[in-house]
Amino acid sequence: MKNWAVIGTWSMVLDGICQAAELLKKGGCAADAVENAIVAVEDCHTYNSVGYGGLPNKLGIVELDAAFMDGDNFSLGAVGAIKDYANPIRIARALSYEKNSNFLVGPGAEDYAHRKGFLRKNMLTPESREKWQQRSQGEIDPQLKSYDGHDTVCVIALDQNGSMAVGTSTSGLFMKNPGRLGDAPLVGPGFYADSAIGAAAATGLGEDIMKGCLSYETVCRMARGFSPMEAAQSCIDEFAARLINRNENYRSLEMSLICMDKHGNYGVGTTLEFSYAVAMANLPPVSYTTK
Repeated sequence: MKNWAVIGTWSMVLDGICQAAELLKKGGCAADAVENAIVAVEDCHTYNSVGYGGLPNKLGIVELDAAFMDGDNFSLGAVGAIKDYANPIRIARALSYEKNSNFLVGPGAEDYAHRKGFLRKNMLTPESREKWQQRSQGEIDPQLKSYDGHDTVCVIALDQNGSMAVGTSTSGLFMKNPGRLGDAPLVGPGFYADSAIGAAAATGLGEDIMKGCLSYETVCRMARGFSPMEAAQSCIDEFAARLINRNENYRSLEMSLICMDKHGNYGVGTTLEFSYAVAMANLPPVSYTTK
C-alpha cells in the first residue's frame, strides 16, 4: 500500500478530512485534497471563523484570507481581505499558477476573482450579522473581548506520489479593523511546504504568529532531524518564551501548529487546548484534542 496522509486544524475540518482521505486513497493529488478539504469548511455556515458564516469586521463586513502552496515547486497564491466571493482557497490556488501577482488583497483580489469567473456570494449569514450586532452594542462593556473567533482552518496533504501541499482559510479576527491581515495568507509564518522535507501551518492570534516565522521554522527543524512532534512543539514553546521574556506583562498566547514530514508522520504544537483531525493510509479519519 502506497503511503498518503492528511491533517487539518480544529475538529470542524473532520468532514473535509474525510473527503480528502477518499481522494488520496484513490490516488488523487495532494493539492486537490487540500483544496477540497478546506472548501468543505468554507461552505458550512455553522463555522464562525471560516468562509460562509464567518464573523465580520467592525463594519459588519466579512473579509476573508486564504493561501495555498505546492510543496513540489514552491508555487503559492494568496488572497487577503477579499469580500463577497465563496471559497477563497480556490482563488488562492488559482493565483499559485500565475507567473506574478500571486498575492492579491481587497479590490484587487475581487477583480481577479471576477475576471476568472469565481462564484460571487454574500458571505454574511443572518446568524453572523446577529452576533455582530450583539457585539457592537456591547462594546462598552470593559469585560467584553472583541477579538475572538479566529480559528483558521489549515490543511496539509501528502499523496501517493510523494507530493505535498498546504492551504489555509479564515475570516480572521471578529470585529477586526477593515483591511486587517493576520498570518494565514503569509508564507513563512502562516504556512510552508517543501515536498522534500515536509509542511507546516499555524492557527491562532495572527498578530503573535507573524512576529516569528513559525511554519517555515518548523519545516527547517524537520529537515535538521527533529520529529514532527518535536519540531512543532519546540518551535511553539521557544517562540512563546521569547514573547514573554521581551514583555513581562505578556500573557495572551494563542498559537498552534500542525506539521507533517515527507513520510506522512505528523506533529502538533500548541499553547492552549487545540483540536485537529488526521487520516492516513493505515488510520481512518479521526479527530483529537490536545493541550
